[in-house]
Formats: sequence, structure tokens, C-alpha cells
Amino acid sequence: MKAIFDDRQWKHAPQHFMANGVIQPSPEQPERIARLTDGARKAGCEMIAPKDAGLGPIAALHSPEYVTFLRNIHIRWQRIEGGGPEVIPNIHPATRGDGYPKSAVGQAGYHQADTACPIGAGTWEAAYWSAQSAVTGADLVAAGERAAYALCRPPGHHAFGDLAGGFCFLNNAAIAAERLRMAGRRTAILDVDVHHGNGTQGIFYDRDDVLTVSIHADPERFYPFFWGHACERGERRGMGYNLNLPLPRKTGDDDYLKVLDRALERIVNFGADAVVVALGLDAYEGDPFKGLAITTPGFGRIGAAIAGLGLPTLFVQEGGYLCEELGQNLTATLTGFEGARP
Repeated sequence: MKAIFDDRQWKHAPQHFMANGVIQPSPEQPERIARLTDGARKAGCEMIAPKDAGLGPIAALHSPEYVTFLRNIHIRWQRIEGGGPEVIPNIHPATRGDGYPKSAVGQAGYHQADTACPIGAGTWEAAYWSAQSAVTGADLVAAGERAAYALCRPPGHHAFGDLAGGFCFLNNAAIAAERLRMAGRRTAILDVDVHHGNGTQGIFYDRDDVLTVSIHADPERFYPFFWGHACERGERRGMGYNLNLPLPRKTGDDDYLKVLDRALERIVNFGADAVVVALGLDAYEGDPFKGLAITTPGFGRIGAAIAGLGLPTLFVQEGGYLCEELGQNLTATLTGFEGARP
């Protein structure tokens, strides 16, 4: 299996994270790259650099207004007298109407859902190449590869079409799925991150040409709180094309695998001929967020179950934070997939 990554993805180094009113270092550290690269190599992956497909695949899902914001906001922010080194909003609109603020502070509030997605000097470049890694992975799968792994960092599944959030800026999994769809593939997205993929759901919520399925810790008491409930099924043409499978906190391997079977059945019934896996490794029992309780062997079982679909598969890295077993969990997932045959 080929693993795709660009060194420019190291440039995003967020310093700020607020939890429970306390400012802390961000869990989404560049060191994740080293751990994940090691895990991919131990799974036998061949590391390659992405090709530059340009802004087209990104702009297919993200508004030009939002792309303009991401590209320019840090430079503008530095012109604020007394401004901090990172773009962090201090105001959010209760509703977003037709009005659009001219100020950098107002636009930050408009385009950043929370304080977990600070924008630094290297954020746009890192996010751009993270997206290109996903695009290259999609192109490999479309060209006939059984599977590929895109080491996307920063991650993407909390990013909407014009809104960053939860460590995410560009929605890599959604961009990859759209790229596969444009190549003639009927594509499903399976999100196994511990957090609901609210941005992915939002992008495709009124569409019937991409299926979105998410297995995650119940958002009643877990981020992102306002999305990810089982009643959210899509709207208009997309009604019935979104499936949320929220789980109780601390759900372990066996119960998780039973729910995964339901998710895979929905993908089969959609008639998918390609699948994008939004691969969060933060469902691990020892992950700092402690939402679910998947073991390292459990990730191998998840990989094997996905392989049972018999579909070309692109793994797109989402969460999974710094702990001793992070790389091991990636190795387990990919080797579990590679060792299984439909």
C-alpha cells in the first residue's frame, strides 16, 4: 500500500487549545506525523509525495470566500495592534445571515467554529498539502490501486464548506470522495473517528451522490455536541444518505464491531464501488480524549472488517493523538486490512 505525505504538512504547529476554560497546548501536534509515519512504514507502506492538483479539488467543496480567508487571514491578523501570533476568534455569530464582516476579527468568528483551530503562519500551506495528499490517494484508488493511505495532517472531518473547527481546515475525506465521484466512482465515506464528522455530514447533507456514515462517541456529552445524533438522516435529496451511529462512552471492541457491521451493510446497500475511510485512531482506549475503548488488536479487526467490503479503499487520517500506541494502532489497522480478503 502506498502512503502519501508532504513535508510541508509539518508547518502547522498550533500553540493554543482551550478546554474547560483552561488554555493548554494543542493536542494536534506535529509530532503526530512522526508517529504515524513510523506506523505506516511498519505496516509495509511505501511513502510517496503527493502531486499538486491545484485548487480545483479544494474549491469543488470549499467556497472561494472561505479559501480567500484561509490564505490571507494570518497576514491580516498580524496587522492588528496587540494581536496574538495565531488567529483565534473571540466572537461567533448566533446565526450567519447574508451580511459578511470586513474586519479580520469578524471574519475569524464567521469562519472558525471554535477555539480549537488556531491559524498560524504555516497553517494554510500545511492544510493545502494535507488536502493534496488526499487527492493523490483518491487518484491512486481511481487508477486501480486496491488501497492507499493519506497521512493527512492537519485533519479535516470537522471542516464544513466555509467553516473550520476542531483542528480541521480543509475537509480531506470529503475532497477525496468528491475526486473519486468525479472519476466515475460511487463513493461512500465511513468515519471511524471518536468524534462525529460534522463537517463531512454538512457538506453532503442534501446530496444523494455520496453516502456518509459515522461511528462515534455519543455527542450528547462529547464534541461536537450539536451534530452526530442518530436522527440526522439528511435532507431534501440527501434524505436517507446520512447514517449516524453514536455509541456510549467506553464502548469496546466487540460492541463496536457489531455496529460497524451495520455501517458496512449500509455501504453495500448504497451500491458503493469505492470507500473513503476517515480514519480516526482516537477511539483507542488510551487516547487522551478517552471517548471509546478500542484496543490495538481491535483496530486490526476494524481494518479486516472494512476489507470485507471488497472495495477500493482510501484511508484518510483524521484524529488519533499523542500516546505510546498511536503508530501501533495505525499499523494494526492497515495490516488488518491488508491481511484480509473479501
